[in-house]
Amino acid sequence: MDEDPQSGSVVRLTVNEGTQPVDVEGKGVGVVDALYAGLLARYGREYQSLKSIQLVGFHVAADIQTKKAMAGVDAVAKVTLDVTNSEGRHFSFADASRSVTLSTARCVIAAVQYFVNAERAFLTLHNARRDAIARGREDLVARYTAEMAEVVEATSYAEVIANIRKELG
Repeated sequence: MDEDPQSGSVVRLTVNEGTQPVDVEGKGVGVVDALYAGLLARYGREYQSLKSIQLVGFHVAADIQTKKAMAGVDAVAKVTLDVTNSEGRHFSFADASRSVTLSTARCVIAAVQYFVNAERAFLTLHNARRDAIARGREDLVARYTAEMAEVVEATSYAEVIANIRKELG
């Protein structure tokens, strides 16, 4: 990570996509903005739900009880990142370590992973439901419909559903 108060932050990270490492670079006004910008550039086209989340809170708290030295600057820091989706639903991601930067990165990555995985689950369930309909398996149609209703709580799938309708139409 490079950070300059005048020009902002640049982060470079390697994301493991299965067995393939992928380099991601992002630029922003700070580390959170730069991390999210890089991950959004990499995954936003494929996972539309990432465009619907919004940062609503960022907190850092030191657990002074974990300090090793007198000054306490080596204490464990807990970073909490709060986001909302397009429906106003609140999600919180937290990480604790002795590095505020590392914990911040882990929170941003956890948020992106959550929404990517939720969208992937929605699409998998949609395809399974479509297959169950074709095979006349009403029991599975009901199950997959209920599971889709649970997953859709995570975020707005307006773009995803629009793409599905294009495929069907």
